Amino acid sequence: MCMVMDKPVCLIDMASDGKLCVQGSALQVLEQIQQPVVVVAVVGLYRTGKSYLMNRLAGKQTGFALGSTIESKTKGIWMWCVPHPTKAKTTLVLLDTEGLGDVDKGDSKHDTRIFSLAVLLSSTLVLNSRGTIDNRAIEELQYVTELTEYIKIKSPDEAVDDAEFVKFFPSFIWAVRDFTLQLNIDGKDATEDEYLEFALKLKLGNSSQVNNYNLPRECIRKYFPSRKCFTFPFPTNPDNVSYLETLDPAEISKRFLEVTGRFCQFIFDQSQVKNLKDGHTVTGRVLGHLVKTYVDTIASGAVPCLENAVISMALIENEAAFQEGLEVYQSGMEKLKKSFPLELNEITSEHQCFSLMATQTFMKRSFRDSDGKHLTSLEEAINHQFDSYLWDNEKASEEKCESLLSVLSEPMTERINQGFYATAGGYDLFCQDLEDIVNQYNTLIAEVLEKFLQQKVAVTTAILQADDKLTENERRICEERERAVLLEQEMKAQEQRQHQLEEKMVIEEQNNEERVRQVIQKVEEEMFVQQQETKRAMDSKLREQAALMEKGFQENANKMASEIEQLRRRNKEVEDSKSRELAKMIADQERRNTQSMEVLRQQHRQQMEAINSRPRPASRSCSIQ
Repeated sequence: MCMVMDKPVCLIDMASDGKLCVQGSALQVLEQIQQPVVVVAVVGLYRTGKSYLMNRLAGKQTGFALGSTIESKTKGIWMWCVPHPTKAKTTLVLLDTEGLGDVDKGDSKHDTRIFSLAVLLSSTLVLNSRGTIDNRAIEELQYVTELTEYIKIKSPDEAVDDAEFVKFFPSFIWAVRDFTLQLNIDGKDATEDEYLEFALKLKLGNSSQVNNYNLPRECIRKYFPSRKCFTFPFPTNPDNVSYLETLDPAEISKRFLEVTGRFCQFIFDQSQVKNLKDGHTVTGRVLGHLVKTYVDTIASGAVPCLENAVISMALIENEAAFQEGLEVYQSGMEKLKKSFPLELNEITSEHQCFSLMATQTFMKRSFRDSDGKHLTSLEEAINHQFDSYLWDNEKASEEKCESLLSVLSEPMTERINQGFYATAGGYDLFCQDLEDIVNQYNTLIAEVLEKFLQQKVAVTTAILQADDKLTENERRICEERERAVLLEQEMKAQEQRQHQLEEKMVIEEQNNEERVRQVIQKVEEEMFVQQQETKRAMDSKLREQAALMEKGFQENANKMASEIEQLRRRNKEVEDSKSRELAKMIADQERRNTQSMEVLRQQHRQQMEAINSRPRPASRSCSIQ
């Protein structure tokens, strides 16, 4: 579901000790969002109109604070969650960050932390600036050059090439406000994107001055493979800019509104759903966990690590996926339980249905359960629950049968109490009444009938011994007949249990096959997302290499070629690792299936031996059928 928020809330604030902290109320909002999220964050110098663009993305005129003074209005990071305008069953999460460069902050690292969090949390990063993309504007982006110091792909002791960052960083949009220049390069008309690439063009040379000039440009080109630029003219009369949110649309420049419309539509259409490293789709709930993980890491003085965050999320999500899957199974079976007793084939069929639904629920939320630990736990819990429900069904069946038997045998019980059978020929009368009860209840399950007849053994014996009409030999024959009846009912009850076990084996085999299919599908989906990430990074590197060669930066192009080769090699390693992981998961699943089936087969063999070892009832003409 998507939370309907009528206004933004503070997501990340600064505590009294100066450290960043997460607001619990905002996490509660995210916890309720189970849809995938597209996360758009805006960064830039304070008082440059960032909040106006975010309000427009929310489809509102007001919301995020714009302010009308030189004081920065937004502190920390504020969040607004709205239904995505063009992507069904998706939530658009807008993050408005504290303005960079505010002289009142004091902590020089604070801005870089805010910038890094925006990069970590977003799937699209909007850089908002005023005027032009000149050298000063780019130099003010020193935060970009510091990103690798504030964000790690893997744990600090593992070296990772900068090329890896391109796979996990957001798309990049530069929004240039109050742009007054003509889009013209070397006397030719240029697009906004060409203007951006021109501004990011490198200089030839190796002097410190050239290196300092190139560094922020190289970082932007390297870390943000998808780049887009929008140039906004002045929105209105300079005197009215501070009151932009309250102006009538007629007072705002048509050109400004046109660019704003293109900007919003581009983000709606092109911004991707946020994914974790390894391709797991981020929901609002997962985003909340990420925010907490990253902010707590920064507050502790450590550097946020994408790999550690994924490991942490995997543990949280897999445990939650286990609980969700089990609840789906229990919910379905508890509703079914209200209808107990049921036929065995009906309850096993429903068990199979709810078991597969539970596995699907687990697969939808889980990720990186490469050892199958949580899936195995779910299978074991469901099998344990199924045995419990079978027992409940048997008890309900027994109670129903016993109740009906009690009603049917009331006349006979009354006759016993009155001494009706304690006369000559009473045994034959008793057998006839008992046969009538059995015939009336020909749909009884075997175990209950066996139990009923066992209960009548003492009465039968007493009546038999009291019937002085019968000779000793006739009494012995009747006793043998009664034992044959009981033995036959015991065998029927055992055969019924055997049939129940065989049904369970068939269902378990079918469930095992379906679980393997779902495991394969899950891994293949994750591999596809990873391949898309790698392709995106590779395409970016190839474009960058071609541009460098065209501009004469052969050394840089050669370095880029090395990075491309490393990406290819690492991609091959990841694919091989995933293939081995999939093979292991399937082998482990099949091993668990084999072990489970072997336990059931062993039970089956033991029951068959018990049935075959019993003496078969002798042929008889006993009155009790």
